[in-house]
Amino acid sequence: MTMQLREPIAVDAGAQGEAYQLIPVLSVAEAEADRQMHICNACRYCEGFCAVFPAMTRRLEFAKADIHYLANLCHNCGACLHACQYAAPHEFAVNVPQAMAKVRVDTYVDYAWPAALGTLYRRNGLTMALASAAGLALFLLLTLLVSGTLLPGRLAGDFYAIFPHNTLALMFGAAFGFAVLALGIGVRRFWQGITPAETEAVATGAATLEATGAVLKLKYLDGGHGQGCNNESDRFTLWRRRFHHLTFYGFMLCFAATSVATLYHYLLGVAAPYPVLSLPVLLGIAGGIGLIVGPAGLLVLNHRRDPAHGDVAQRPMDRGFIALLLAISLTGFALLIGRDSGAMAILLAVHLGVVMAFFLTMPYGKFAHGIFRSAALLKYAIEKRQPDRLKLGSE
Repeated sequence: MTMQLREPIAVDAGAQGEAYQLIPVLSVAEAEADRQMHICNACRYCEGFCAVFPAMTRRLEFAKADIHYLANLCHNCGACLHACQYAAPHEFAVNVPQAMAKVRVDTYVDYAWPAALGTLYRRNGLTMALASAAGLALFLLLTLLVSGTLLPGRLAGDFYAIFPHNTLALMFGAAFGFAVLALGIGVRRFWQGITPAETEAVATGAATLEATGAVLKLKYLDGGHGQGCNNESDRFTLWRRRFHHLTFYGFMLCFAATSVATLYHYLLGVAAPYPVLSLPVLLGIAGGIGLIVGPAGLLVLNHRRDPAHGDVAQRPMDRGFIALLLAISLTGFALLIGRDSGAMAILLAVHLGVVMAFFLTMPYGKFAHGIFRSAALLKYAIEKRQPDRLKLGSE
C-alpha cells in the first residue's frame, strides 16, 4: 500500500530522532470522494436521504477507511444527485453516486483474494464470465464425448447416469468452497479495513437485526422517501428495487432447492430425479423465474441508466454478473424441460458449466458487493448506537 509521511509526532523523552506517522495516500477516486464529502458535510441538505449522510456527519475528516465504508454504504439510488444544488453545471460538480461507485469498484479489488483474480474480473467482467462458462461447459461436453455418454439416449432424467453423484459433489463442493473461502477472506479484510482497532464495533442483537432488515428489504433503494431510485432521468422508479428483490430471492429459492434436494438424498435416501411437483423442483422453478425476470429487468435498466448515475466503466462487470444469472436460469429450465430427452447430457453439461463459472467468479464482482454492503450496513447500525464523538466534543 502506498504511504506518505505526516508531520513529526511526539515521542518518548528517551527516544532517538523523530518519529513519523504513516498514513495511506488516497487514490484519485478516493480523493474525489473526500472532496465531495467535505462539501456535503458543510451543506447537509441530503441528511435524511440514506445511511451515507448520517454516517458522514459523524466525521470531520475522511480517511481511506471512512471513504471505503461510505462508498459501500451508498446504494447508488441517485436521489441525492438530483436534489443537489452543487451538482454540475455548478463548479463544485458534486455527484456522490458516481464518486462512490468509482471507489466501490476499487474496494472489490483491494480486498479480493486472490487479488489478481479481482483485477482480471474488473477489467473484463462480461468477457471473463461468458468465457468461463463456455470453457467449463465445453470441457464437460468433451469429457462426455470421450467417455461415450454425450448422447446416451433417454435416461428419464437420471443425471447421475451421466455424472456420478460423488463426482458432482466433489467438483461443485470444491468450487463452492473456494467461493466461500475467498468471500470470507475478502469481507474479513474489508471489515478490518473500515473498522479501526481503536473503535468499538461489537454487533448487538438490535444492530444485527436492523442491518439484516435493511439487507432483506433493500431499504436504501427507496431513495430515502419511498419513491425509489432515479435511472434514466430524474423520475423516481421502484423497478430497480423490485428487480433486485426478484434476483435476490430467486437466488435464495434456488439455493433452498439445492439444500432440500441434498437433505432428500442424504437424510431420506431419495435420489434425483424428483417429480415436477416435489419440493426441490417447485422451489427451483420459483427461483428460476425470479432469476429470469429480475436479471433481465436489471439488464434493461443497466442499459438505459443515465451515465451520471454511476460509473460507466463498471458496466462490463455488472453485465457479466447479470449474464451468468440469466444463463443459470435459462439453462436450468432447458434442462428441466429436456431431462427426459436424448439431449439431456448436453443440456446438463452446459448448465453445470455455467453454474461452476458463477461459483468461481462470485468473490470478484457484483455478488461480492452485496456482501461488502451488508458489512457496511452492519457497521452503520453499530455506529449509530454509539455516542457521537463530535457532539460530545462540542459540549
